[in-house]
Amino acid sequence: MAAEKTLLLILCVSVLLVSAAVGAKERCNPQDKKALLQLKKDLNNPYVLASWNPDEDCCTWYCVECDSKTNRIITFSIYLSVPEGKNFTAQIPNSIAGLPYLQTLELHHLPYLTGPLNPAIAKLTNLNFIRITRTNISGPVPAFLGQLKNLNFLDLSFNNLTGSIPPELAQLPKLETLHLDRNHLTGPIPPSFGSFKSNNPYVYLSHNNLSGPIPPSFLKLNFTTLDLSRNKLVGDASGLFGADKGTQTIDLSRNQFAFDLSKVKFPKTLIYLDLNHNKIYGEIPAQLTSLDLQFLNVSYNRLCGKIPVGGRLQDQDVYSYLHNKCLCGSPLPNNCTK
Repeated sequence: MAAEKTLLLILCVSVLLVSAAVGAKERCNPQDKKALLQLKKDLNNPYVLASWNPDEDCCTWYCVECDSKTNRIITFSIYLSVPEGKNFTAQIPNSIAGLPYLQTLELHHLPYLTGPLNPAIAKLTNLNFIRITRTNISGPVPAFLGQLKNLNFLDLSFNNLTGSIPPELAQLPKLETLHLDRNHLTGPIPPSFGSFKSNNPYVYLSHNNLSGPIPPSFLKLNFTTLDLSRNKLVGDASGLFGADKGTQTIDLSRNQFAFDLSKVKFPKTLIYLDLNHNKIYGEIPAQLTSLDLQFLNVSYNRLCGKIPVGGRLQDQDVYSYLHNKCLCGSPLPNNCTK
């Protein structure tokens, strides 16, 4: 009797193990596995994907993630250090469209990833997160990105993208964070950018060759962070501020903005303000003493008058105030005569 119970127990355990093994094999959707293997081939079989064994569950493969309920592939993410990325030579292939449930696409630190952004990406309508950064992709920022209505986060920084910013990006109803910084983009900021649906967007357009004035519609947005630094933008940017806004960070440095700083009303939430290398004039308003400014730089402008005393204005480095027309007072070494 004991021997029979032992045999029965062994058989039950064996059945469970076989079932588990079968279940594990079946967890990976066959269509997703086929698409991933084709993607690996089209990417020239990079070593980072060398562990992708066709006989194993693709939900266990490196660089991918399966949804816990549907078991469909929802993440494809290659994030390498620079030395490792030099071994990754490819373009974004059409086979990326074979992952229709993909929510996250991340290709980072791949200096030998080249070519344009593939239109096949537009078929991935479930995408909510795209980060393609520090690569050598080129060509324009494609208008087809405006079709990805679930997109919440778009980061295309540190690439070789050229041309103008497509106005279609403003049509993305869920977009909260936009990085187009450190490319070679030209032309103006599209007027459509004033129609962002997010209440407090994070927008980074710095280190490009953007030109022209700020669109009036853009001035009305309530940014959390706005970085327009190192472009060729001109005109009055004072409308980006406002006492009723919730902005925390504004960087307008190294442009050609010209406006009277003394007339600006600043958000109470502002903690970072960089205006250096512009044509801003007037006096530094006393309101800045009431803010918890962790960083301030107004150097290389045309400011005059005494630096208000109080708050964190005297905590800033002397270089934050240098090279203005007639600015004086602490922390500058020159005392005010009036």
